[in-house]
Amino acid sequence: MSAEKYVSPLSQRYASSDMQKLFSEAHRARLWRQLWVILAQTEHDLGLPVSQEQVDELRSHTDDVDLERCHEYEAAVRHDVMAHIKAYADVCPKAAPIIHLGATSCYVGDNSDMMIYRDAIRLLQARIVHVLRNLSAFAKAWAGLPTLAYTHFQPAQPTTVGKRATLWMQDLVYDLEELDFICSNLRPLGCKGTTGTQASFLELFHGDENKVFELDRRIVRTMGFEKGTAVSGQTYSRKQDARILNALAQLGASAQKFATDLRLLQHEKEIEEPFEASQVGSSAMPYKRNPMRAERMTGLARYLINNAQNALTTAAEQWLERSLDDSANRRLSMAEGFLCADGLLMLYENVTSNLTVNPKVIEKHLYAELPFMASENILMKAVEQGGDRQLLHEKIRVASMAAGKRVKQEGAECDLLDRLADDPDFPLSHEEIKRQLNAAEYTGMARKQTEVFIDTVVRGILDEHAELPQTAGEIRL
Repeated sequence: MSAEKYVSPLSQRYASSDMQKLFSEAHRARLWRQLWVILAQTEHDLGLPVSQEQVDELRSHTDDVDLERCHEYEAAVRHDVMAHIKAYADVCPKAAPIIHLGATSCYVGDNSDMMIYRDAIRLLQARIVHVLRNLSAFAKAWAGLPTLAYTHFQPAQPTTVGKRATLWMQDLVYDLEELDFICSNLRPLGCKGTTGTQASFLELFHGDENKVFELDRRIVRTMGFEKGTAVSGQTYSRKQDARILNALAQLGASAQKFATDLRLLQHEKEIEEPFEASQVGSSAMPYKRNPMRAERMTGLARYLINNAQNALTTAAEQWLERSLDDSANRRLSMAEGFLCADGLLMLYENVTSNLTVNPKVIEKHLYAELPFMASENILMKAVEQGGDRQLLHEKIRVASMAAGKRVKQEGAECDLLDRLADDPDFPLSHEEIKRQLNAAEYTGMARKQTEVFIDTVVRGILDEHAELPQTAGEIRL
């Protein structure tokens, strides 16, 4: 491709070749021909004047699409479907009279879209499962490692590294469930005619309503769907597109949550994304190790989240039985939405395949704050030894304020425990107070929650989707 020609970054840098093939012009053209074969075969089977010889001729030319010839026709007729019909007719002279018999352009346009979206969703599902597999192994390995938790990005009661990973996984489980629902409820257009009344087919079948309905049912089943759109205008309801892009936007939010958390943790030097031996972090600062993959995830997710508005607006703007203002927008928003989600999940796969955990840094940060968090346990232990609860509470409050001030204003280490141990009113020795600093005692059910979540939720998902194709989270740039 010429370097003087703009190429979408989603194709050039981010999306996989598998996803790009699904939305390629060649794949769509082949699907259109498959749909014309399905139409012709079903019409033949139901007794219309379409010969098996004509059907076989169409079937023998489903793959040899001459796109340049199609472009030449489209330049002349200004209609993409008619251009492809003419190019198909050129190589199928016997079948030429019956190609597209009774159908409207949306028969191939909308139905092929649904076939593409179905396969694209399955590819995304495979990627989500792979990310879950990565995160499951990560969470299991670090299920019991205490780490400082944060609310408002301020130190809070400790959790574990593995438990934090379950929060990322749970979001992806929701996304996978949503995509499962959408994929099982995709409703292709079938063959409904120019305004959805099936009038052309009723005419072809000489008023036989049963055969009109049967034609629609058989075409939908041959496409691989259980049900088609029950009623329609010229197109299937664009609410289906909105449902799809909303699900992709939710996936974007899940990925961005993970990426943002990782960027914060990398700033703390606790957990880091993969960094290759020859990777350059900054053109000016050689020492830098920027979280560029997590940052890229954030940028792609932002686009994906905002892209959902396109489908909602398109669905709202469909006038009566059909308006063509959906066409140009759908060509962009649907394809680019799937390509963006694909690239985002490949990054997610890549990052989670080799996260770096720095336990010593995690321990350092945790124990810098743990004395403050342990103060309640120290208070209860001191009361057990005969201390006055109200007096000791005030002692801890005053000592905590002083120790905190020393940390913030002098950059010194926290000396809260020493202050308490040196106070004659405290009935605990230095050793007894320090025994209250076992971090694992402050993480509650975090480890057990992690193990139960993996065993009862994630493992079932991995087993259920074991047949999905394996994917690789490789990134090109």
